Amino acid sequence: MQEVLALIRHHGDWFYLITFIWTALEGETFVIFAALAAQRGLLNIWPLFTAAWLGSFFGDQVFFLLGRVYGKRLLARFPRLKPKADRALRALEKYATYFILSYRFMYGVRNVSGIAVGLSGLSWKRFAALNFLAAFIWASAFCGVGYFFGDVVQRLGRRRKEIVEYSIRELMLLVLGIFAIIIISRLVSLRLQAKRAEQKGDERHSS
Repeated sequence: MQEVLALIRHHGDWFYLITFIWTALEGETFVIFAALAAQRGLLNIWPLFTAAWLGSFFGDQVFFLLGRVYGKRLLARFPRLKPKADRALRALEKYATYFILSYRFMYGVRNVSGIAVGLSGLSWKRFAALNFLAAFIWASAFCGVGYFFGDVVQRLGRRRKEIVEYSIRELMLLVLGIFAIIIISRLVSLRLQAKRAEQKGDERHSS
């Protein structure tokens, strides 16, 4: 929190641009504390949210482009990234839409996932549309947590940094779990609708 307040004091006029740049890379903890500063009247939450949304979107578009143009060379240059990229590609092959909407909430794989999507055959237009929506969900989640609950996180006391990082991971898993429940419920609903339609078709053919 103190680091965010220092940035606001020294670069107040540029803080939203700093947020845009920061969230292009990662920035969950940063966004939470920035939203807490907005709760205290030091920032305007709506420009902050917009900067986080567009910064997250822009960052993943860049990683997608890097993956599309230089992906194989990057993995050859940094082989430790390959296992994460392979896992992302396997998930992408099975559940492309759901994976793109949710990988921001999987701790430590966001940037590698963007590169992996670029390595896949997914069109840039489809990725851009899904990425725009995913960035909106991400910015809403963390700005919302910071604005409404950030003061609770800020009072954690000793070993705050480690606790906050752990809490962020837990929050990501929680949001991802909620998202998975929604997706699974939707898939089950679609499956049941398809079965009902199939049964009605069989009844018409038999009559």
